[in-house]
Amino acid sequence: MFDLEELQLTGAVRLPQLALPLLSAIEAVVCDLPTERAGLRLNGQPGLRRLLDHSSQFGRAACHALGPDAVPVRALLFDKSERTNWALGWHQDRTICVAERIETPGFGPWTNKQGMVHVAPPESILQDMVTLRIHLDAVPETNAPLLVASGSHRLGRIPERQVAAIVEQSQILTCLAERGDVWLYSTLILHASDAATQPMHRRVLQVDYSATALPNDLKWAGI
Repeated sequence: MFDLEELQLTGAVRLPQLALPLLSAIEAVVCDLPTERAGLRLNGQPGLRRLLDHSSQFGRAACHALGPDAVPVRALLFDKSERTNWALGWHQDRTICVAERIETPGFGPWTNKQGMVHVAPPESILQDMVTLRIHLDAVPETNAPLLVASGSHRLGRIPERQVAAIVEQSQILTCLAERGDVWLYSTLILHASDAATQPMHRRVLQVDYSATALPNDLKWAGI
């Protein structure tokens, strides 16, 4: 499938053409969704979960990284284009999406994003997650590829004041992609994206996976 040692060392691996057999099915699910937002959070989309569960090539890749209990727990659709050509500074993804708010030690602060409940969990939960970026379009240098700071996932939750220095010291991986490629990375890795210099559609279905059950009756919102 892929080298687990490479994932543990760098925090990101490219899976060439992994998505190609399912691209038409994914596009059928997302083709009518609005694209004016920087990122559209997906929940309850008919047919999407079966394309991402443990029996799919995406689910098998997540299970290879996390173990047999890995399931998709959040999905977002990005469509960077000439009309929506944003940039995103260096950051870590620090929140998860849950079904409902249940006050639980170690979880907080709470936020609501596009009508969905999000919360910052303990670091250990984030460390045991991976994210798959499924590329529906090619991403050359000119179309704002994802940038990741190699190895930064091993540093845990990084204080904001330290982010710039860590990026400066890190090897930066430029996540170029062909249509159908998948990038799999540790959810906690530092990453960023510039605005495209030659913008065209850059549709990415981004899916978080976890094999961890949440405590105190908290439930993952899921797909």
